Amino acid sequence: MTHALLGRKIGMTRYFTEEGKNVPVTVIQAGPCFVTQLKTKDAEGYSAIQIGFEDVEAGRTTMPLIGHDAKAGVSPKKFHREIRLEDDAKDTELGQELTVEVFTNTKFVDVIGVSKGKGFQGTMKRHRFKGLTATHGTERKHRSPGSIAGHATNRGTGPKPKKGKKMSGQMGNVQITSRNLDVIEILPEKNILLVKGAVPGPNGGLLYVRTSRRLGRAKALAASGKKK
Repeated sequence: MTHALLGRKIGMTRYFTEEGKNVPVTVIQAGPCFVTQLKTKDAEGYSAIQIGFEDVEAGRTTMPLIGHDAKAGVSPKKFHREIRLEDDAKDTELGQELTVEVFTNTKFVDVIGVSKGKGFQGTMKRHRFKGLTATHGTERKHRSPGSIAGHATNRGTGPKPKKGKKMSGQMGNVQITSRNLDVIEILPEKNILLVKGAVPGPNGGLLYVRTSRRLGRAKALAASGKKK
C-alpha cells in the first residue's frame, strides 16, 4: 500500500540534529485523514482508496458529498483524494483514521502542492530574459522580449507564434511535485511531519504527501538500509 496523506503547510523553521547540524525543514500537518471509499478490481476495475481531510460545515458542502461521507461513518470532509493501489486494500476499512504514523518507516516522501500565483508577468521575471541593451539607440524598451515574429513556426513564418514560445503570461499557480524529500522527524501526538527543504505553496496551503516513487541510486540504497 502506498502511504499517503493530505495535509497543510504550516511553515519553515530550522532543526538541529543530535550532532548539532542545522537543517532547514518544512513543518507539515499531515492528517488525520479518514477512509471514505474503497475501490476494488471486481467492482470498479482497479484498486484504490479515497481519503477525506479536514471537517467542513454542512452548509458549505453539497448533499451528495455529505451522504458519501456518511456512508463511511465520518463527518463531512472538505477535501478528498484517491490513492491508486496495486492490489485491493484488505487491511483497510471504511471510516478508518489515518495519522502521520503511516510514515513511521518512511525515509523519503514526495510533496505535491500548488505554487504561489504571481499574476501576469513579463519575460524577464517569468523566463529570466536579460532584456535589451541599455546603450545608444535603445529607447525605453529595455525589458522587451525581443523578436517574436521570427519564431512563428518551424519554417520561420506563419500567422501565430510557435507553441511553447516563451512570452509574457501568468506566472505560478501550477501544481508542483517536490520529490524525494528527507523525512527528518515525525510528531504523532500533533500529526506533524518535518521534511528537509522547501515545499510548494504558501503557508496554510493544501499538500498531498506520499512515499517517494522514483528514488535515485544513493537514496534508494539509503531507503533499503544498504551501504554503498
